[in-house]
Amino acid sequence: MNEKSEFDSELHRTTVAQLDGVATRLGLDEDIHVRLRLPRRALVVSIPVRMDSGKTEVFTGYRVHHSTVLGPTKGGIRYAPDVDLGEVSALAMLMSWKCALMGLPYGGAKGGVRCNPRAMSLQEKENLTRRYTAEIILLIGPDLDIPAPDLGTDEQTMAWMMDTYSMTQGKSVPGVVTGKPLIVGGSAGRREATGRGIVYAIYQAARHLGYEIRGRKVVVQGFGNVGGVAARLLWREGCVIVGVSDVKGGIHNPAGLDIRQLEAHIAESGSVADFPGTQPVSNEDLLTLPCDIVVPAAVGGQIHERNADKIKASLIAEGANGPTTPEADVILRDRGVTVIPDILANAGGVVVSYFEWVQGLQYYFWRESEITARLQEVMTRAFNRVWALGTKEGTDLRTAALMEGIKRVAEGYKVRGLYP
Repeated sequence: MNEKSEFDSELHRTTVAQLDGVATRLGLDEDIHVRLRLPRRALVVSIPVRMDSGKTEVFTGYRVHHSTVLGPTKGGIRYAPDVDLGEVSALAMLMSWKCALMGLPYGGAKGGVRCNPRAMSLQEKENLTRRYTAEIILLIGPDLDIPAPDLGTDEQTMAWMMDTYSMTQGKSVPGVVTGKPLIVGGSAGRREATGRGIVYAIYQAARHLGYEIRGRKVVVQGFGNVGGVAARLLWREGCVIVGVSDVKGGIHNPAGLDIRQLEAHIAESGSVADFPGTQPVSNEDLLTLPCDIVVPAAVGGQIHERNADKIKASLIAEGANGPTTPEADVILRDRGVTVIPDILANAGGVVVSYFEWVQGLQYYFWRESEITARLQEVMTRAFNRVWALGTKEGTDLRTAALMEGIKRVAEGYKVRGLYP
């Protein structure tokens, strides 16, 4: 079975290899296996945008649906210079496993635009978002495909997408996207959901490993919406945050950082860099600092075969998508390092996105305390299922999580059959 070359990328090869390995373990039906290796549909669009200079630039955008067997598709939109079809297709596949693992009635999707959002004005990003939405509008809808924020996008991006879609329908359609501002149908607790879910996963891992998280030294790579929230919540739980980083570099203090003061510093300066009482450290060296827990919450491929043997932490919780390469996984497993995989550790975002979608469809909104309690329940239940399966099968948590997610999607294909 060979996937078509247009989907080829390092990440897609990795995700397909993971699928193939788990398919063998599960004894997956060959007819279902071959369907899971490729997305159901993929749309590539040209996005002409009038820039502030008055000139028109044309960007390339993507929206991929991997599987629709369990329900409408769900997945983020990323704006980044290296977005391509292979990456988006791989991430859509991972979203299928993630949604199934968490018990959500969704298939996996992903979208993106190849651009540099940091080099664009607010107006240029709005123009880009609205035209991109118009180009993919035949694939999205509250009962078809529900986008959400991802790398390089945020609540404002989702508000523009929702407004653009709603204008074509002649009415407000809050359920077309999630991760929106509260004022237009967003959900309480959505912004913190991914980081909060990471903390719940770490808490469960520590419980199974037989220790308390209070007093544990933690390093967080990527102090953005995911890593920043995780760091703040872990700090409040009594963890010692010894190192953090953002796109401008990292900082280290073995005695620990005061996260409240650090957030005030970031609000004033725009970066963690030059925070008083710390030493500068590169994003690469940050991961190998002496600590108990590492949260890679930046971008993919940060833990690889050249640094995996230098990581001193005994627990890694993947906040980013694909931060650990397959080669590094082997090294970490052999060293006894516990890795909470991305499809489990960072699933809090899609769980609360599901809550937001349900609230939007019903026009009935829950209190944040309800959101938090339900998120903790879903994360805890999923983690315990994965831990139990890993123990039973003698596998690491990544393999167990993939087995659980892929099995659920495969069961959906089996009971629905093949049309026509």
